[in-house]
Amino acid sequence: MIATAVESDDSGFHAPSIWEFFPNAILFEGTWFELTRINLIQILATVAIVVIFWLGTRRMKIVPGRFQSLVEMGLDFVRVNIAHDLLGKKDGDRFLPILTTIFFMILFMNLTGIIPFLNIAGTSIIAVPLLLALISYFTFIYAGVKKSPKNFFKNSLFPAGVPWPIYIIVTPIEFISTFIVRPVTLTLRLLMNMMVGHLLLVLFFAATQFFFFTAGGWWSLLGVGSLAFGFVFTLFELLVAVLQAYVFALLTAVYIQLAVAEEH
Repeated sequence: MIATAVESDDSGFHAPSIWEFFPNAILFEGTWFELTRINLIQILATVAIVVIFWLGTRRMKIVPGRFQSLVEMGLDFVRVNIAHDLLGKKDGDRFLPILTTIFFMILFMNLTGIIPFLNIAGTSIIAVPLLLALISYFTFIYAGVKKSPKNFFKNSLFPAGVPWPIYIIVTPIEFISTFIVRPVTLTLRLLMNMMVGHLLLVLFFAATQFFFFTAGGWWSLLGVGSLAFGFVFTLFELLVAVLQAYVFALLTAVYIQLAVAEEH
């Protein structure tokens, strides 16, 4: 009914589109260095990470101030709750830099999805999730080969205790699950969560604008509802932003832990 009323009006409701994740270049168009709106958001998130950690660690004090305490709390969270809990102190400290980088890179780029005037996550295009998934992939392979150069691939593909004829079935499954499914699921889990979150937020707030300023009248009551849902999903998206950063770093640590396990 609403669509019929406004179908000939350019000011009508416009649902979010998947093409929002394929924006046109706005700088250096037509060159190897062209930048889209999402690329600029990714650069902004990266600069924010560098500035925040530089300010929080440049003048470390024995009795930290509030800002230093906040930065240390974030670093301790990754070190204690992800690295040390899963890998132990020795291997945890060894792989801590990469786990910390993965966690905070994803976190800051996810958070741009709920910041006004940015409104899209830097992880909502496949390049970033895929890059981080490949880093995770090669890291756990490196960890396994470093731990046991001769047995890592053998033990990964031929688990101990399995009768030899069963390897005909088990080995292809292990190969697919370990060396193909892991990077694919890491990529898609992060990508799809941030894409869907963006589309939902745009849908609610676009609907709010339409009900308030275009449809008018009694439709404004629906605008109140869509606005409320928009705020609720903004809080939910904040939770998802943190959770996805945690899950990605956690799974990377799990894969490393499996690769350096004693049987390898």
